Amino acid sequence: MLALHVLASGSSGNAAVIENTATGAGVLIDCGICKRDFLNRCDEAGFDPGRIQAMFVTHEHGDHVKGLGVVLRGLAKIGNVPPVFAAGACTANSSALAKVAEAFDVRELVAGPDAVEAAGMRIVPFATSHDAAASFGFRIEDAADGDAVGYLTDSGIVTAQAHAALRDVRILALESNHDPKMLAAGPYPYIIKRRIASNSGHLSNGQAAAELGMLVTESRTAGLRLPQTVVAMHVSQNNNDYSLARRSLEAALGDAGCCAETLCGYQARLTTAR
Repeated sequence: MLALHVLASGSSGNAAVIENTATGAGVLIDCGICKRDFLNRCDEAGFDPGRIQAMFVTHEHGDHVKGLGVVLRGLAKIGNVPPVFAAGACTANSSALAKVAEAFDVRELVAGPDAVEAAGMRIVPFATSHDAAASFGFRIEDAADGDAVGYLTDSGIVTAQAHAALRDVRILALESNHDPKMLAAGPYPYIIKRRIASNSGHLSNGQAAAELGMLVTESRTAGLRLPQTVVAMHVSQNNNDYSLARRSLEAALGDAGCCAETLCGYQARLTTAR
């Protein structure tokens, strides 16, 4: 079985560990937090960071990569130097990633059906729609028992690849970034508001709820698994409220007749879904 440990989620920094609970090994998705917070939240989750076998970068924005170098250097001191999977375009457009590539094993990440195998898991990247050089979400499957986690943040729309990859998962981490009314009335400049609400920005509560409803309905029709836990990700601290994001997902689940647990990924504290 797999576990999702959301170490941080939001515009100030993002990081998540997918753990293979049978072995204690895992993979890291993004690292936009400091080493202290990374280590403290791994400890709180009961996860040994020395068991990270690979790291994956969704895209090159600072809130997803700014802590990667210092965390890698810290892991290297305890004898763990996992490979980093990132798109070449992301590395070329990020000084933080370029520095990591000078000192560590950075490998090309490409969306498609080919999986990266690490920690007893199959990690399949899919394209998202974000204003980055390249951007990805992930489907993570337990190679032994087929358990699956879907992971989608930082996307203005749900691409066809993403929608297909997020079906038939037990744990679903789904961006629910903003409430449109709060965004419109909030303090951001108009150009930033337009970016967030665009097709290359971030999913709103309503978009996330609509996607969740479709996933549940289609999965039930096809005889696939329904999600048991849904985690609202990248919830804006300025243009949303954790309770709003959660209630929106709960309403979609109720309308679709699914009783999955709903959680939020927080900016400054751990959330674990098992």
